[in-house]
Formats: sequence, C-alpha cells, structure tokens
Amino acid sequence: MSDAKPVSTAGLITIPAVITLGVTILRLVGELEHWPRPWFSTAGGGGGAVVGISWLPIIFGPYFALKLAGAGERPASNGKAIGYASGSFLVFAAGVVLVASTAKHPNILTFLGLALALSSAFIPGIGWAQLGKALVAYAFAARIPVLIVMYLAMTGNGGAGWGTHYDAATPEYASMALAKRFFDLAILPQMTLWIGWTAAVGSVLGTLAAAAMGKGKQPAPLSAA
Repeated sequence: MSDAKPVSTAGLITIPAVITLGVTILRLVGELEHWPRPWFSTAGGGGGAVVGISWLPIIFGPYFALKLAGAGERPASNGKAIGYASGSFLVFAAGVVLVASTAKHPNILTFLGLALALSSAFIPGIGWAQLGKALVAYAFAARIPVLIVMYLAMTGNGGAGWGTHYDAATPEYASMALAKRFFDLAILPQMTLWIGWTAAVGSVLGTLAAAAMGKGKQPAPLSAA
C-alpha cells in the first residue's frame, strides 16, 4: 500500500497561484514602464505578449496531475479522464465560436457561448474529481486578481485609465459607463472564457501526462512462494 499523504486542493494550488499572481504583477509593471515587445504590450487583448498567465495552464495542468498521481490520487480510468478532458475542450471551443461569431452584435447566442465556456471547466472533474477541483480552484485564483487589476486600471488617473491592456477599450466601450464597461470587458471574459480555458487546457495536458507516467511504471515482481 502507498504511504503517500492525500493532497489538499488549497495546498496543491498555493504555489502556482502565487507564481501566477507574480506574473500578473510583472506584466502590469512592464506595461506601465513600457517595457519592450514582444514581452509586453498595452494593446487591447494583450497584443500576444509573451509575459502573461494564459499559457500557465500548459505547465500547471500536468503539474497538478502528476502531484495527485504521485500521491496515489489517480483517476479510476485514465481513458475516462482523458475523454472528459477532451470533451471539456470541445465544449469550450464551441463556446468560443459562438462568442466570436456574435461579438459585433451580442445576443442570446453570445451568452450561451459564455455559459458553455464556463461549464466546460467543470467537465474534467467527472473523469478525475481531484484534478478537476484543483483546476477550477486555480482558475479562479488566477483570474480574480486580474479582475482587481482591471478595475484599478480602468478607474485610475481619474477614470482616464492607466494606459495598459487591462484598461484598453475600443471607442464604443470607452464611452460606456464604468460599471457596464467593467462588466463587459472584465467580469464576463475573465469569469467565463478564461476559467474554461484554464481548466480545459490544463485537464487535457494533465490527464495525458498522468497516463504517460502510469505507463512508465513497471509492476512490482511477485515474491517467490
């Protein structure tokens, strides 16, 4: 029997969450100081800057999965875990397509797409409960600080903003009331699309990493009778 200790969700995500917060702060400072591209960008949407947190699930998904597997908290079936993770990504992708196709003229399909993106975050947990829980918790831990930064950036300089990608807005949004702008540009994407992205990508790579690690293990030899 394994003597590995159970892994708590809070303990599992604490260091990744702190690292993620550090990257968020670094990006903000880099934009305020106008550090060079491609590392930083103040363009709306982030401008594809290298320094950012959107790619961290690529690292932390496998990290969570391998930590859990090493502690003996594997899924009941690797195939099932991979299947639900893949399904999560497909649901997320469908949500993104709906949002993107209706972005210029938002309607009920836009909100359906956002709902699909958010719901995709909870699908991996069906196949591997511990990993799913860790990814959802990490996703919110990563994105809530971004919401705070976006609010401060949008209200900074007497409402003129800080001139970062956190408060960048197209003319139609720039003329909106702060509450509406913050809801549309911060709360909706951060609490739906980015939550789904974090869990979907992290679960796909995490379940594959755990399955690969499992295949590499050799069964213990039987003792002689």
